[in-house]
Amino acid sequence: MYWDISVKDKLSGKVAVPGSKSHTIRAVIAAFLAEGVSEIYSPLHSADTASALAAVTALGAKVESSGNCWKITGTGGKITAPASPVDLGNSGTTLRIITAVAALGKQKITFTGDSSLQSRIMKGELDALAALGALCESSGGCAPLSVQGTLTGGKCKVDGTTSQYLTALLMALPLAENDSVLELDFLNEADYVRITLDWLERCGVKVVYSSDLLHFEIPGKQHYKNFSRVVPADFSTAAFPLGAGVAAGKCVEILNLDFDDLQGDKKVFDYVSRMNGDISVTGSSVIVRASELAGRDFDLNRTPDALPLMAVLGCFASGTTRLLNVPQARFKECDRIACMTRELRKMGADIEELEDGMIIHGGKPLSGAEVESYDDHRIAMALTVAALKAEGKVSIVNGGCCKVTYPGFAEDFRALGVNIDERVEK
Repeated sequence: MYWDISVKDKLSGKVAVPGSKSHTIRAVIAAFLAEGVSEIYSPLHSADTASALAAVTALGAKVESSGNCWKITGTGGKITAPASPVDLGNSGTTLRIITAVAALGKQKITFTGDSSLQSRIMKGELDALAALGALCESSGGCAPLSVQGTLTGGKCKVDGTTSQYLTALLMALPLAENDSVLELDFLNEADYVRITLDWLERCGVKVVYSSDLLHFEIPGKQHYKNFSRVVPADFSTAAFPLGAGVAAGKCVEILNLDFDDLQGDKKVFDYVSRMNGDISVTGSSVIVRASELAGRDFDLNRTPDALPLMAVLGCFASGTTRLLNVPQARFKECDRIACMTRELRKMGADIEELEDGMIIHGGKPLSGAEVESYDDHRIAMALTVAALKAEGKVSIVNGGCCKVTYPGFAEDFRALGVNIDERVEK
């Protein structure tokens, strides 16, 4: 499926940002581990969150969906082993967390997913789980993989390459038989761990940790309390209407944002402001207009998901934009550093690829081209934004993969005035 992107006039309209993927998946798994019924309001309805629901259902939870609320009857940490492997689709967050949680059970449980998920590196987490009492089998440190408990707890070193390893252990270990101590030499994406710690606190789970998030003490034999909570809107999703607004907006209004939330990706709004983006914030509403952007340097370690969109904005900006200290962007749905460099060069961008980032020499007009999404939702959405200022038609291979986290993306962008024509053949 190809998306042909074009725009005739400046964009105008409102975008209601859907719920946070990070919050929704943590909520689903916390509800699964809790005792009693938890209520999750305004969750993200997407392929990734559907994978999370399917996973907890397979492991023993009861899930009911009514309107804009999911009611999940938890298991109190008692794991039921399904008869067949659990397919997690494309959801890396679900794979990381549910693998650790499944190690609380006594029977072997196998997880698999699509080709992209099977390329996600799991070795760091599996090594930690093995040190804490679990039995792990994998295909070269990736899915398909199997885990078998019992996760007993203890002390181990955790790989901080991706924060999801640590998040997974933090969610599972409070239910282990023994206390645990986790040590890290470094941690990428620290704000995602802060979201996890917030969920643990809301569910009555105690964790002692250092201010630099490199040392954790987790008492065992704890219990998750059930909860009722509204899922905050997703700032990593909001980045794309933000980018569309500064690229071609007459008046693009982004709704539902809570700047008090812990999501690190809210910093993208600060990044764009630093680039001289025309942004006005009033409460939970943000108005964005077309802007003459200026290149800046950004440390994206806390916000790796921002790299595809920021690379596009660097192309629009005058001067040089440096996206730095984000090596983990190479280990997402694809190698986002290499892939964004390759696709934007097809459109005429002047980009240097770094081991841990990109240098974009802006001010050079982009041209129409056929570009590849790599079945990566954030690359598809970022290239859609790139198309808004390109001279000529831009065709995106499998642009529809953005439904993984933003099912309403095409509909929302069409409402703003973007032409997105879908076609099957080249």
